[in-house]
Amino acid sequence: MSGSLDRLPRLLALVPYLLKHPGARTADVAQLFGISEAQLRRDLDLLWVCGLPGHGPGDLIDMELEGDTITLFEPAGVDRPLRLTVDEALALIVALRTLAETPGLADRDVVDRTLAKVEAAAGAAGEPAGRVEVLVEGEEQVLPVVRQALDGKRRLHLAYYVPGRDETTQRDVDPLRLLLVEGRSYLEAWDVRIESTRLFRLDRVVSVELLDVPAEDHPEAEQRDLSQGLFQASPEDQLVVLALRPGAHWVADYHPCESVEDVGDGTVVARLRTPDTAWVRRLALRLGASASVLEPVELAEQVRTDARAALTAYDH
Repeated sequence: MSGSLDRLPRLLALVPYLLKHPGARTADVAQLFGISEAQLRRDLDLLWVCGLPGHGPGDLIDMELEGDTITLFEPAGVDRPLRLTVDEALALIVALRTLAETPGLADRDVVDRTLAKVEAAAGAAGEPAGRVEVLVEGEEQVLPVVRQALDGKRRLHLAYYVPGRDETTQRDVDPLRLLLVEGRSYLEAWDVRIESTRLFRLDRVVSVELLDVPAEDHPEAEQRDLSQGLFQASPEDQLVVLALRPGAHWVADYHPCESVEDVGDGTVVARLRTPDTAWVRRLALRLGASASVLEPVELAEQVRTDARAALTAYDH
């Protein structure tokens, strides 16, 4: 069943469409508007009793259904499609600009043409978008080199920061594809040393070098399935629950969490899974009073032991 909030915009768009397409087939119209033919006929029954004040014979919308075709003769003033509101135009234009900046986009010219048409059609409604600049997150020095490697099928050397171990690692990789997920840029590549596919967040690439070595083909490389989200922790990974006060809220944004709950007093409780809790111990020590480990109990006790040992070292 089509609700009234969906139905009114559809009716206002249906009349000018039928006026422009006399003899349109009911099946085609229903498919275009994403409704059943039965719903389309209910819409047409309603349009028949709509029109201008007076509701005389010449004031109502007039159309003819003949077989499986529809011909509209009198639109009763509803002869132009709906226009975008300022918010709708701004959202659409910004979304298209973001898409245009997507790393590795194959049909950039199609997006640019569509954007130009939307901006022209929006007119004054799209004016605020002219003051909006869309920047896709990622190091400016890194992204061009990665694109060059993909285009030229060349190997890359990365100095890459791994927050889970709080260290910078050196990797030789054969790039596979660029991804844009939730405003962040990622490189999916074959890690030569471990002989497996890995995902590298570009804002964690400390440095990148284009090597004079061709990237090899890796038919065994499995691209990540993003249908269930970017990060999919293993059920076997350790569940860690952290209480984060205002100075540590960034942890929930920086690390993939199963859930983040605001418990009041400026504190959020973040639940995440990790195969290695050593980095959590280091993180908790660095954050001090801004964070605490709630679960598992053994990890919380390890953090307290680490903290006591660190304080003892200051006494000597």
